[in-house]
Amino acid sequence: MSDVAAPDTSSTYFDDRLDTHTRVSNLEVAGILWRALKLLSAARGLFLSKIALSFVALIPGLYLSWLAKIVIDQVLLQQPFDQTKVPFPPHVAPFVDAIADLSPMGIMAAVTGLLFVLLILFGREETRASFSQGEDSATQSENAISQGGSGTSGIVGLVETLVQVRISQRLTNRLRTELFRRMGRLPMTVLDNHRIGDAVYRVMYDAPMLPQMCYRATLEPLSALVGAAISLYMIGYSYGDVAPELVWAACAVIPAGLCITVPFSGLTRRVQQQSRAAGSATTNALEESLGNVSAVQSLGGMAREKERIDARSSESFRRYRFVKLVELIVGFAGLGALAVFGFWAYVFITDQVIDGVLTPGDWGVLFGLGLSLGFTALSVGTFWIELQGNAAAVRRVFFFIDQPVEDPGSDSLRLESFAGTVRIEGVDFRYPDGRQALKGIDLELESGQLVAIVGPTGAGKTSLAYLIPGFIRPDAGRVLFDGRDIQEVDVDSLRDQVAYVFQEHMLMSESIRDNLLMVQPDATQAEVMQALATAGALEFVRALPNGIDTVLGRSGDTLSVGQKQRLCIARGLIRNTPILILDEPTAALDPQTENALVQALRDASRGRLVIVIAHRLSAVRRADRIVFLEEGEIRGIGSHEALMADPTSRYRRFVELQGGG
Repeated sequence: MSDVAAPDTSSTYFDDRLDTHTRVSNLEVAGILWRALKLLSAARGLFLSKIALSFVALIPGLYLSWLAKIVIDQVLLQQPFDQTKVPFPPHVAPFVDAIADLSPMGIMAAVTGLLFVLLILFGREETRASFSQGEDSATQSENAISQGGSGTSGIVGLVETLVQVRISQRLTNRLRTELFRRMGRLPMTVLDNHRIGDAVYRVMYDAPMLPQMCYRATLEPLSALVGAAISLYMIGYSYGDVAPELVWAACAVIPAGLCITVPFSGLTRRVQQQSRAAGSATTNALEESLGNVSAVQSLGGMAREKERIDARSSESFRRYRFVKLVELIVGFAGLGALAVFGFWAYVFITDQVIDGVLTPGDWGVLFGLGLSLGFTALSVGTFWIELQGNAAAVRRVFFFIDQPVEDPGSDSLRLESFAGTVRIEGVDFRYPDGRQALKGIDLELESGQLVAIVGPTGAGKTSLAYLIPGFIRPDAGRVLFDGRDIQEVDVDSLRDQVAYVFQEHMLMSESIRDNLLMVQPDATQAEVMQALATAGALEFVRALPNGIDTVLGRSGDTLSVGQKQRLCIARGLIRNTPILILDEPTAALDPQTENALVQALRDASRGRLVIVIAHRLSAVRRADRIVFLEEGEIRGIGSHEALMADPTSRYRRFVELQGGG
């Protein structure tokens, strides 16, 4: 069954704004699987060890059915070994030759001894290293991070399980890290359209499913097919002459299992994708509500938010019930086919025993091997179905890994230093939603200046500032650093020259010291204190219970807005870059602190370029140059006095409307 890739109309409800084409065909799943398998190179040695141990774990199956036959025929019924026409397979024959002349009790002792050795090495059942889990995708994914297993227990099972746990952890860690790195390098316009909850879900709960996909595509079918081949060989070798019908029936079991279950693959992919999308939508709702809990509480929105969370959570559970329903349907179909085969085999083998063609011990061997083949057929038949859930998760990971990012290219120029000139030539920029932000921008900025970007709301001030560190790239025109087009410059080296202090106060729930050193880990104590003093934050920091080592609350919410703003400015100053950009740095400051900060910024502009985006005229007047924007176009450049002296100046009209002079 194949599905044509098309937009999932439910994606709007599920909050997916970027990843909207979620339906994939069987061929595309095969491509996802191939990409996943190539990542096994990160644990090649461990994976080869796991394969070898998986084959070793098949050894008990080579002997147990035949040992049961010996106990029934030679110990309980006390028949001689040469009475049956059924030959023992070559790997059992040496053991049979060694015990052929023993008494029934001696034979039983020998069989018990061999079983004891197998018990020590392989145990009596399979091993699973995992934690208790629910039926939801999130807890299953979390469990998959450190999951391991073996077809046996004992010494071999323990070693194999530990090897698989190590593979799972290594692959998951590598994929999570790469996904986080890629998401962190997405262009600003893409990040603005992506929700944090969905990103967290993909990193935490989708990425761990890659190892499971690799196991289900390689180890599980490989072990099953090798085991099935061994069973078929033993049936054919020992019973091919006396019961050829069994051989043909056994050969048909596995293809029949595939034919019954594979048609469900498209349906399985869809319900798995929708379940994960609904789960990430729930994570989104929780993250948004808790992240803005103060606003929700102050505006009396808790009841509505509770209803929203309830609706998203209920939808997530409902979608997962669809997943389980499909799994049950597939399971019943496979088990139904297995039951039909088992019933036929039971009747056929029993008739052969009654007719004297086979012994009671042969009944045990054949029925055991037949059941093993039946469950192998079910396993092989459902392996492609089970892969669909993993494919839905891994596809979500690869979607963001494949997004264009701001990675430095191998042929990019490194911007080792900044001599002092930023030139913007004929730049146009339009956001992905179609909004025209900038039109025909021509501007030259020099080091040693304090430049203010001014204009009404929506004029394009932030968009203009975003051009300089390359947060957005022009649709037309270019941005030059000392004559070099930033399109050709390594993005990391570009941003090493620019410290950008955003209007939003972005603080971590760490200590003040950790927040400041995040941008410059090797900054000295003196440099930290100087930055705090320049930003007007030193006095209130010293008044805190633990001073600079005071641990902040969520997003710094234990501080006032003005205090958070000053800490963010101090963090920008600590970077000590040639270019410093501050977006509305004085919005939450009192007049005295604002005046001190503006003077400090003037001092800081000696030897560097300082750009301030501001609405408040008190923060603008003392700038060396003012760039006035309106409707995405520059409508005036000059000092406050020069622009105010021009009676036709749009800046002058803007100032007068604000009540300034």
